[in-house]
Order: sequence, then structure tokens, then C-alpha cells
Amino acid sequence: MAQSSERWSVINHRVQHKPQSRSHGPTIPPTPVSFHPSCEFRQGKVLTRQSLMFLLVSAGASSDQGRASGSRAHGGSTLKLRMSSVLRPPILHHFLSLRVMGTVPRMMASQRVGLAPSRGRDLRDPVAPTVLTFEDPRAFRVKSWWELMRALGVFRLCSFPALVTHCGKLMKFTRTILGKRVFAMVLRPIVYAQFVAGETEEEIAESMEKMSSLGLRPMLAVPIEEDLGESTGEKRYDDNLASMLECVRMSHCNTWSKDPMMQLKITALVSPELCVKLTCLLKEQQYDLSLLVRALNGEAVSFPGLSDGENTHFLCGLRRLNQIGEASINKVRVLVDAEYTYMNPAFSLITMAMMKKFNQDEAWIWNTYQCYLKESKDLLLDAIRLSVDQSFCLGVKLVRGAYMDKERKLADKEGRTDPVHQTWEHTNESYNGCLEVVLNLISQHPDRYKIIVATHNEESVRKAATRMAELGIDRDGGSVCFGQLLGMCDHVSLTLAQQGFSVYKSVPYGSVDDTVPYLVRRAQENRTVLQGIRKERDLLRQEVRRRVRETITRAK
Repeated sequence: MAQSSERWSVINHRVQHKPQSRSHGPTIPPTPVSFHPSCEFRQGKVLTRQSLMFLLVSAGASSDQGRASGSRAHGGSTLKLRMSSVLRPPILHHFLSLRVMGTVPRMMASQRVGLAPSRGRDLRDPVAPTVLTFEDPRAFRVKSWWELMRALGVFRLCSFPALVTHCGKLMKFTRTILGKRVFAMVLRPIVYAQFVAGETEEEIAESMEKMSSLGLRPMLAVPIEEDLGESTGEKRYDDNLASMLECVRMSHCNTWSKDPMMQLKITALVSPELCVKLTCLLKEQQYDLSLLVRALNGEAVSFPGLSDGENTHFLCGLRRLNQIGEASINKVRVLVDAEYTYMNPAFSLITMAMMKKFNQDEAWIWNTYQCYLKESKDLLLDAIRLSVDQSFCLGVKLVRGAYMDKERKLADKEGRTDPVHQTWEHTNESYNGCLEVVLNLISQHPDRYKIIVATHNEESVRKAATRMAELGIDRDGGSVCFGQLLGMCDHVSLTLAQQGFSVYKSVPYGSVDDTVPYLVRRAQENRTVLQGIRKERDLLRQEVRRRVRETITRAK
């Protein structure tokens, strides 16, 4: 701690003797970070580096207690640059990780000033966020008898851990016995109908119109992705591109949502093997975002560390991603999914380059942050700093994460430190801390920052709704929205929609053959959530009992 304090004093001394750029907003103490002098945004929006740091500190940007203790266990090396720092241009290498803030929380506490809420209309809804209980079975009154019984049956099956763990093998065996056609006929009205919108555009439109009538918005997800060993060549990636562009068209041309969104898996367009190699390279060298933007624009760029074949494939992948960006800008918001830590840094590099190109005036490309990872808050803060330095808008999809078991097994196998928080409580603290940071930024700059609170956790949803009210953020203003999976957590989604919040459902679509592998992966990744939906089952049962009583009463 003495060494950290000494470094802090040196950095503080350097900043205090630097010429101070003009600041917009309240006068604040000098921050121990050296920023690029340029701070002006387009359209007259201004956010200085110094005021950004003030916002982050005020929002509780210091490391949580669990990570702070972990930092001390590593000899207090709080100034160590993380792998994510390779995303920064050279000047950003001089940035001090906000983890340093965790070494002096008492110093900053006395300097904190409350954030003024942004101008927004009065909340029109009668129910205060603090009393959102998500315990009213009337949310399911909009469902048909068949939908209620189907949901109860599917959730009952999902409550058996062994069944969820081995569902892929079971479905493959069943498909072999029944044949492709009969298997599809059996699965389509049950599991498929619960979690998939349909196969044809007409079926999808019917599902989306019903969802829209309930106040919910669709976020279409093409069920295409690859993992290591599944790469199939450029022709396959070009076919995937055509499917993605069709998703953009459907999302934009229909009237399902006034602010359409879609999900994107980078591994549908770039090979996982290349993403892994890029992640390894990023540990040793830096890739300038401008280089990737040039490649997005079609220039024949040569990337250091890649072979000729890898470089050619990367250029092709970036051009495919550029086509999606060009097709979606000013039409559909594209949310890039995170996956495993052995690929995520490459995803972030690509996504930030797309943001630099397409997010100059509004957030059309969003990135995902997995809060079950110990480095999640640091990655988010890095992205915020980068968005300020590069003058682009930042869209955040905030999730807890679904790859915990595989991440831990892989870390144990490779002798690495477990990247996942040790306890559920630490993950909750991480999620709520990241949420607080972004909501505070949105309250000051709603046009520059946006977030989708993608969670099934009722407490986090309630916390987000409460903080929105406290900060004066409009429930349906477009800067903050909520997201859950289609077919799950409807008691939360419907309640939020009824109270005037923007709520999206992640909606996969396609044939049974195309969607089953996707559903199997999602089930295995989310089996903890699937096994914990007892409350939703209880509410469904209450609604069934209410209807039975009502039917008997009418019969009398």
C-alpha cells in the first residue's frame, strides 16, 4: 500500500502541474489520470476526460471488495496494464487503470459530489419501482391455455439437471430413432414453440405481432455460431452473412418495434480459431482501431502477427461485418454477443472498431459485458474511456454470463487463475456496480450512452428501475431498456412492459434443425437459470388454478 500511495502521489503531482483543459459542469478536484486534450463531441455534446472520471468515481467506480482483496493478494500491483489495454491507441497506454481508485477510496469519498439528474419528464406510471414485486400471476392472463400448459411442462423438464446437461445427446438419439421429419413434428409444438418465434417470415411475423400487442419488443437472433473445430470455410461465412442481412431487413421493415434490435455472433462471420489467435496476439502487441476501420472500409491492410491466409480471412470477415454495419446504421441496433474469454478480447477489438466507424452520432453497434468475470468492470471502464478518446457513442449489453462451468474447467486445465467470481454475491456486486456506472453516465449524456439490462434477476431489474427514477431517466426514453429470453421470465417482462418500461425479448428463429443446436447450447449455458425458475412455475400454476375456479364458478 505504501508503494501504491507513493505512485499515486507522483501521478497526482504530474496532473496538477499539467495545463487544465476547460471543463463543462461543476468544478472538481484534479484526477490522477493524464487525458488527451481533445474532448469535444459532435452535435455540441461535450464530456471532458476530467468530468468523465468524476462521473465514474461518483458512480462507485472503485473496485469491489472481492477484487480489491484479490489485488492485494497479488502484491498490490494495481498499476498493471490488463490485456484489454491493447485496444487503446498509444496515448491510452498512459491511462491509469481505474482499479487504482480502489487503493484510495477514503481519499475520494470526501470529494464526491452528488450527480444532478438529467432533465426528463415525470414518470407517468402509478407503481413505484421500489414496489415492483413480480409476484402477480395476472401478468399471465394474456397467455392461452395451451401456452400456460406448455410452459409448465417445459419448465418442469428443465428442472432436472441431468436432462439439461445431456439434452444434446438425447435429442440426437431421438432424431436418429424417429427420423428428421417426425422429430421435427414432435419438437415443434413443445420446446421449439416455447423458445423459437418460427421458421418462415409469416410465422415470425405472427409471433412478433402478438409480442408487440403485449408491449414487448423483439430482438431477433440468428441461431448461427461456431466454436473451435467447427469452422467450415468462406462459403459458409458468406451464407451466414446473407442470413444476418435478412435479419436486418426483417427487423427494420416490419412494425414490431419502434427501435429494433438484433443480436450478432462474430463467430458466425469470422473463424473462432482466428479469434483465439488474435486474443493471444493482443497480449503482446497493440492493434490500432484506425487500422481495423481501414480494413472495414475495404483497404488491403496487413495485420502484424497473422499469416497471409489468416490476414486474408480476417479482411474478409471485417468486410462482412462492415456490410452488416452499413445495412443497420440508422435502422437497427446490432448487439454483439460475448462468448468465452479465450475469444472475447478479439471480439471487443472488432466491436470497438465498428463503434468507431458507425457510432459517431448514435449507438448502433453495442458490446456485451459479462459481469460474472472478475475483470468485467475494468473492461467496461476501459470501453468508456475509449469511447471518450475516440469520440464515439457506447452501447452496453449488460449480462451476468453463461459460460461459467466451461471457463472454470478450462482455467483449471491450463493452470490459470479462475476468471469467474468465486461467489454469486460477488457477481451480483459486479453487475450492480457496472449498472450504476452506466446509469450515471446516461443521466448526464443520454444521447451518448445506452444500455440494455439483460438479466432475469429480479433484484437487479428492481435496482435499475429505482435508479432510473432517482436519476430522472425516462422509462421509455430509449437510453435504458430491459431484456430477457423468449419463453422465460415472462412474469418480469410483462410486468415491466405494463409499467411503461422498454422490454426486449431475445428471439431466435429458423428451422428445427437450425435452432436445436442453438437451443441446446443456450440450455446448457443457462441451466442454473432454468433450474431456478420455480417462481415462474408457481405463478403459472396460480393462473391455471384461477382459470379453473373461474370456469367452475361460471358453470354454476
